[in-house]
Amino acid sequence: MKSPEKVVDHIVNWLKNYLETSKIKGFVVGVSGGIDSAVTSTLCARTGAPVLCLEMAIHQEENQVSRALEHIQWLEKNHENVSHHSIMLTPLFDSFIKSLPPTEENEQQLLSLANTRARLRMSTLYYFAALHNYLVAGTGNKVEDFGVGFYTKYGDGGVDLSPIADLLKTQVYGVAKHLNIIESIQAAPPTDGLWSDNRTDQQQIGVDYDELEWAMNELEKNPSMKGLTPEEIKTIQIYLNFNRQNQHKMNPIPVCEIPIEFLV
Repeated sequence: MKSPEKVVDHIVNWLKNYLETSKIKGFVVGVSGGIDSAVTSTLCARTGAPVLCLEMAIHQEENQVSRALEHIQWLEKNHENVSHHSIMLTPLFDSFIKSLPPTEENEQQLLSLANTRARLRMSTLYYFAALHNYLVAGTGNKVEDFGVGFYTKYGDGGVDLSPIADLLKTQVYGVAKHLNIIESIQAAPPTDGLWSDNRTDQQQIGVDYDELEWAMNELEKNPSMKGLTPEEIKTIQIYLNFNRQNQHKMNPIPVCEIPIEFLV
């Protein structure tokens, strides 16, 4: 990244201006122990406005919880405008599961329940946002939000603003290094934290973020995929498959437009 300090200043000023225009008091951020939420919460903290960090465990791996809390402690030590709550959502999640009818669609149920975790967290973020008149700051990056759609619709995709959504994943790491985000977070394999087996993003997608970024850039300059190796084409196909199947997340919801002559 050419100028991480300029990127940081630009995002912080953008956040400040948005907050001032919206007449809202501060930000609430879900902190997971991953790189994206660590960078987003730190950028919000640098605005000087109140920032509420929420650590929301649902059957979480201990190392994810410890990284999240270590980051929050680091933020609170360096920014007096930061506070936090640790909300244990596991009992709520388990109660929800017990209330569901039985199903034989076991694989689909696992995916549905993974997304349910994200939606419970979204509801929690908006509870506190409404309570304090805060904005929910999203933590998605450009690859996830506009490339492969690797997020939960109305879960971690349900936010008020997206400070880092124009940054590629590698650029997020560049900003994290500039911000001195704790090393355990910078070194941790990216994961959405929605699965009981602690699977990584790469295990779910099939390629890593460097490869996804390459595919995004390559398709832009070489849409015909001319001259690519079979392995490179395979990487692009993985990218395209996710992009196509997740268009419903990345595009506005369809609206049935009624012919005007039917109405007046």
